[in-house]
Amino acid sequence: MKANAFLALLLLLLLFLLPCPQAQELQTLLSVRSSIDDPLHSLATWNAATPSFCTWEGLTCDSSSSSSHVSVIHLTGKNLSGDLPSPLFSLPFVAFIDLSSNGFAGAIPPDAFPLLAPSLLHLNLSNNNLSGTLRFASGVGGGRSSFSLQVLDLSNNFLTGQIPDEISHFSHLKVLDLGGNYFQGRIPISISEIQSLQVLTLASNELTGPIPAQLGELTALKWVYLGYNNLSGEIPSEIGNLTALEHLDLVYNNLTGGIPGSIGDMHRLQYLYLYQNLLSGPIPPSIYNLTALVALDMSENELSGQVSEDVTRLENLEVLHLFSNRFSGAIPSSLGAIPRLRVLQLWSNRFTGTIPSSLGLGNNELAVVDLSSNNLIGQLPEHLCYSRRLVKLILFANALHGGIPRGLSRCRTLERVRIENNRLSGEIPLEFTRLPAVDYLDVSGNKFSGEIGRRRWEMLSLRMLSLAGNKFSGLLPESFGSDGIEHLDMSENRFSGSIPARYGRFTELSDFNLRGNQLSGIIPESIGNLTRMVRLDLSKNHLSGEIPLGIANLPVLSAFDLSDNEFSGEIPPGLGKSGSLVSTNVSHNRFRGSVPATEAFLSMDATALAGNPGLCDGGPKSGLPRCESAFAKPPWWFPVTVLAAALLIIFLSVILTLLVRRWWRSRDFELKKLETDGNRVWEVRIFSKTSLTAEVILTSFKNAKAEAASNSDDSGRWVTVKEVAEVPELGWAEVTKVGRSRHRNVAALAAACRSETTWVIVFEQVAGATSLRVAMRDLNWEKRRQVALGVAKGLRHVHRHSSFIGMLTMDDVVLGGDGEPRLLLNVVNLRPVSGEELMERKRSDVHHFGVLLAELLTGRRSDDGGEGGGVVEWATFCYQERHVETWIDPAMRQLVGEHRDEMIAAMGLAIRCTSAVATKRPCTKEVVKHLAGLEWKTLSWISKVKAAVKSSLSI
Repeated sequence: MKANAFLALLLLLLLFLLPCPQAQELQTLLSVRSSIDDPLHSLATWNAATPSFCTWEGLTCDSSSSSSHVSVIHLTGKNLSGDLPSPLFSLPFVAFIDLSSNGFAGAIPPDAFPLLAPSLLHLNLSNNNLSGTLRFASGVGGGRSSFSLQVLDLSNNFLTGQIPDEISHFSHLKVLDLGGNYFQGRIPISISEIQSLQVLTLASNELTGPIPAQLGELTALKWVYLGYNNLSGEIPSEIGNLTALEHLDLVYNNLTGGIPGSIGDMHRLQYLYLYQNLLSGPIPPSIYNLTALVALDMSENELSGQVSEDVTRLENLEVLHLFSNRFSGAIPSSLGAIPRLRVLQLWSNRFTGTIPSSLGLGNNELAVVDLSSNNLIGQLPEHLCYSRRLVKLILFANALHGGIPRGLSRCRTLERVRIENNRLSGEIPLEFTRLPAVDYLDVSGNKFSGEIGRRRWEMLSLRMLSLAGNKFSGLLPESFGSDGIEHLDMSENRFSGSIPARYGRFTELSDFNLRGNQLSGIIPESIGNLTRMVRLDLSKNHLSGEIPLGIANLPVLSAFDLSDNEFSGEIPPGLGKSGSLVSTNVSHNRFRGSVPATEAFLSMDATALAGNPGLCDGGPKSGLPRCESAFAKPPWWFPVTVLAAALLIIFLSVILTLLVRRWWRSRDFELKKLETDGNRVWEVRIFSKTSLTAEVILTSFKNAKAEAASNSDDSGRWVTVKEVAEVPELGWAEVTKVGRSRHRNVAALAAACRSETTWVIVFEQVAGATSLRVAMRDLNWEKRRQVALGVAKGLRHVHRHSSFIGMLTMDDVVLGGDGEPRLLLNVVNLRPVSGEELMERKRSDVHHFGVLLAELLTGRRSDDGGEGGGVVEWATFCYQERHVETWIDPAMRQLVGEHRDEMIAAMGLAIRCTSAVATKRPCTKEVVKHLAGLEWKTLSWISKVKAAVKSSLSI
């Protein structure tokens, strides 16, 4: 108490001794400090015991005058939270305030902006949790004639409503960034009154309507980013007035019409991004006047016509994306003369003719060429890898002929080669099979020939190889230079000889296909060691012998085809016992004995077992006779016993049926029908105990926004609404199945409502529910790892117990008061799928989980990766050098020393989950195992002993 009294006395003395302005600053700073939650103690120096606030953390004073005043406040990434400390904005001499990448929440007070100090030039509040509408009190533009503010950054928050017209009163703004929020409505025309504006970012909102033609009046603009909205209409021709513009981004909107010719007047333009719109018509010739262009991306539109040879005038062009349009005619040969061209993607168009022979010859940086899915003919150019930097060559689905040129066979930088489904022929050059960096090679569906089994392959990085559908002959290669191969397809060729026993060393192999060759001999026992095998197809060969017992024990084998061979002996009785086997074909062999009594075989039809005269038993569809041992004459008591057992079974079945029906009726959730305003009829089904009635549910959510999560009943219940037109296969049977499902990490359904056009899904209350995106900044490394593990477990439950898939983003996960994450299934994804589609959707879910894990590690949003890609691509680039401090969330940097290995391992898992090759992604079981292993690593040695003892006791 005496110490507190002393400090209070000291503070009074300081306030008395300091000049009046400094005393006011000190009082404001201490007041702000008391209102901020500071878990990392970043503001420990902000106290009266340190009298000179110029030495406080994050503060810089202007010492140009006789007395020092706060001029800079720089507190980015300090994990600070609480209400926005708007009193800082009115400090009389402050010029720069940066509070970005913290956890400040709540609405921005309407009176915050009228109180801005005349000296304030820079205000950055980005990457916080600010919410509510952006409002200005009546003082804005009133008593104070003008603001001095030059930079206003409110990006990546949760602001809603419309952008107010009063934004124009910040007449000195040079940078306005409102991106990454939830602003709605139209772009206010009043923005055009800010004549000093150089950077305008309104991207990643929900803005609608046209792009105002008045933006063309902002002739000082250098950067315009309006992408990821719902803007419509045509690009205004007035945009050509922005002659100082260097970066124009209008992607992911609904813009229509042609590209205005005036766009060619922006001679300083370096980056032009128009992809993912509905633009049509030809490329205006004026675009070739933009000689400063570095990147031109007009992909995924409806553009048509030819690409002019004038493209060579774009001498600084590095990236050209025109894919997924309707372009036709020849690919300009002048592309080969653009010296800095690095990425060329023209796939999925209607281009004809040959690949220009000059391509690559004058391109000193060429790294990516994708001309797939066109109508190209001719041969592969000799000079495609003349730059010695070519990484990806994608030319599939054309009509190319000839062989692989010598220049391409010496391209040691190649990593991904896809030339399948052409008419290429000849032998694969020896040098080509020794390219060390190739990890994906697909030459299937061509006319390649020759013997490739006796050569020494040295593709050290190879993960995926497809030679299918060619005319290769001779022995199979013993090795490919890499034991890490995951996909190996050599089907529909003319290979002979036996399957090399060395293939048992391919421990990562999951898809193995040798169908339609002339192979003989037995299946090597070593194949039974490939525990990751999912699909094994050896059909249509001359293989013989018995099925190795090891194959019966493969844990994840789901498709198995040995048909049309000469196999003999009995089928291993344990084949299919793991439950993963869903497709089996052993027809037209010499198998004998009883068919295994596993689910996979009992459900097989006659075609999958036909042509094996010695087989017997099987399921009702097998068409096989009973085994001979079953025809032995039974003793006299056998029929009596069978009859008694049958009567007992019938009696018990009746009793059980009555009990099940009684229980089922109690679970057969009642379906109610209600009418709302406008005579709209709703069907309502409630799945769990809740205080909400059907009427209250409909009243609360009838105006809910489509595809939105809300908390509108103020009790923690989350709601998702989706137009049924986009989920045509969704019915009550599917939704009821999900309603019965329960898991700790999946938010259970409390109720569901359906009208003719709309579904309303109500999730059970999660005590203390908080959106993961909002809560993340308060989570340390261990809590984030536990969240990731919980999400993975929930996703695994969804994959194991139903055929429903849930698109997974950070907005689809909430944290309960107990810290446990819960997945919110989005109704748009509650669509029953099966077979290959189910597998693809599961792999897609794993990809989304990888993105979420990367967000947890980096603290960035999924689309916040900077130039060139999302957060995963950005993190992958940094991860390769193991510079954890570069990509880890700034809020966790102080924990890197203690948890470096676990963080690296987790990012490695995120990168595996988001692999571009879907078959490389781990299953959810493996993801859970990996994250649980990280949990084990983080325990102290005493905790590990306790955990081991607890585990042994539970057994």
